[in-house]
Amino acid sequence: MAGVSTIETEKYSLLEDFSVDVEVDDEEYESFSLCFWVYLLNSTTFPSTIIRQVHSDMSVSAPFLVLDENKKMMLLPLTLLHKEAPDPVDTSSWTQVPSVSTKSKFPLQKWVHVGCEVSRNFMRLFIDGNIEGEQFVTSLLTKNTNPECPRKISLFSVGGDGYSVQGFIQCAQVLPASDHVEHHYMKDPPLLLSVNKSSSSGIKLDDDGVWQASCREIFSLDVVLSNAVGQPVHKDVEVVASLLYADTLVEARMSEAEAPLLVRDEGVEFSSGDRPIKLLNGRSSFKLKISQLSSKSDNRLFWIKFGIRNAKDYPFLQAVSNPIRCISISPDVRPLSVTPKRLTNIDHLSSTESPDVLHNASSVKRIRLGKESVSGSEESYQQCNSRPQTSRQFENGNGMRLHEEDNSSTDSENSEMRYTISDSTIFRYCLGNIIDKSLLLKEITNNSSDDEVLEFANQVSLYSGCSHHSYQINMARELIAEGTNAWILISRNNQHVLWDNVVYEIEEHFMRISKCSSRSLTHQDFELLRRISGCYEYVTQVNFEKMWCWLFPVAYSISRGLINGMWRSSSPKWIEGFITKEEAEHSLQGQEPGTFILRFPISRIWPHPDAGSLVVTYVGHDFALHHKQLKIDNICESSERYMDAKPLQDMLLAEPELSRLGRIIRSH
Repeated sequence: MAGVSTIETEKYSLLEDFSVDVEVDDEEYESFSLCFWVYLLNSTTFPSTIIRQVHSDMSVSAPFLVLDENKKMMLLPLTLLHKEAPDPVDTSSWTQVPSVSTKSKFPLQKWVHVGCEVSRNFMRLFIDGNIEGEQFVTSLLTKNTNPECPRKISLFSVGGDGYSVQGFIQCAQVLPASDHVEHHYMKDPPLLLSVNKSSSSGIKLDDDGVWQASCREIFSLDVVLSNAVGQPVHKDVEVVASLLYADTLVEARMSEAEAPLLVRDEGVEFSSGDRPIKLLNGRSSFKLKISQLSSKSDNRLFWIKFGIRNAKDYPFLQAVSNPIRCISISPDVRPLSVTPKRLTNIDHLSSTESPDVLHNASSVKRIRLGKESVSGSEESYQQCNSRPQTSRQFENGNGMRLHEEDNSSTDSENSEMRYTISDSTIFRYCLGNIIDKSLLLKEITNNSSDDEVLEFANQVSLYSGCSHHSYQINMARELIAEGTNAWILISRNNQHVLWDNVVYEIEEHFMRISKCSSRSLTHQDFELLRRISGCYEYVTQVNFEKMWCWLFPVAYSISRGLINGMWRSSSPKWIEGFITKEEAEHSLQGQEPGTFILRFPISRIWPHPDAGSLVVTYVGHDFALHHKQLKIDNICESSERYMDAKPLQDMLLAEPELSRLGRIIRSH
């Protein structure tokens, strides 16, 4: 039914209503894990008891899971199992008994997964599927234990000490020792509505974190429905926007003739409360207009609140923007022209490139290897004039969100709301990290024509002094579309998929994009892809996207003529598959000078300018191992332009440093 929320709100409960009984004499529960998702409100005070414990021999309950005065979570011994358990009568004893504590402050206003593993001899505390700590304890149970002793203990919450802990709990379960906490973490994560603040447009961010919006001018905010582990959720829901005063959270009011917040949909403006917007693929872009000046409201700031229509008033199913100051029309928030002005202090591209870069590409008579890095970094090959990225940024960034947005609009809307690429956007891309670049490319490719994307790529290459950027920018639209379609086919609306079921789809997409159906991926190739994705038995969308942002540029490079022939070749096998730097170095130990191996570096993930590049690892004349990058885009473009271009393997062997192809020796 249209307009009816499909959110299963009944699975969310108040924390104060939580209660569960555990039979510790049952062999299955000699060791057990209490797992749950918890969302604590900002009103929570410290220290407080989250969960208490009691059994039939206790006159009062004792703490089991607490938040200390430093806002850290602590797991305490079980009174029915451990000698070190806190004294129920002495309220201060829990600060003196052995415990397991989190390493950092427990977050509020956020879903957190908690796992409490309790055994006769140890306790473990897990946060978001990762172990925080372990504590060994002394068991009370022995062979001579009185069989009349109680064996059932109740774990419950009453909202803290003096109702000091308020929040929500979801998917609380007691698991036997055979079940892993990590599996519960991925089983059924709760939902969260949020504003993707990094993708906002038409609005200016002040130094104090306040947004500035021009009165009666359109700006855009993206709203995302995801689960607590960051995966987009495809639900048939509608979201309503409203304008609140930031200081009182009371809805802003104006005269009946005009609504304080307008939303544009299909080229027509509506009062925001009268026009809910449907989420597509877990997200939607709201085009909004505020008609009330802050100066005419006692200089008050506003918040825009988003809520799921017909869903319960849960805080995690609502989202708010930054505080907004609505001002008279300001030129600072107007988009600039598509073609940016050139800066006088930026040298021409040819003068900023390394002298080792292949300049005379038109002749393609020799291949130049990239300048060798002298640093001790993970990958020692040519670095571009862009900010260095660490492996941690690749792992934690998730990088690109592979979603297609509904860009349908009327011609009148397109003419009025034509997306433009400003000078500041170009410089934000040049100076941004991998996450910044991927978010900008998502926005640009969703709102710009192919010609505009090409012009953006050219300007970025010019201003950054690195021509490789354009190669990554120009593949962005195809990478996002292919990745979105691939995940839809693979997941079939499941939040996580068995890795064994994913490999066949990955191989099919890879062979099609690389234009090579004669060579399949090997078990070792898939193991490296699994390592890049960061998954184990199950694949989430976050895992898939991380892997896809590495695999697609590689497949794209292999589809190019010169590399495609080398990939197809089985005798000799010029490219032996997906290998690590360490595997290449191990295989070249003790080899003659000039022996080399080709590999795709695993640390270069789109949109890094070197994603999909080839690296030559070789034994130098000094018997040391060297790593140099090939200028693939230059070589391939030139070879496609000139019919008499040499094969890439011939150009490699013409290099004085390279004389013979090495083989991969895998350690078992």
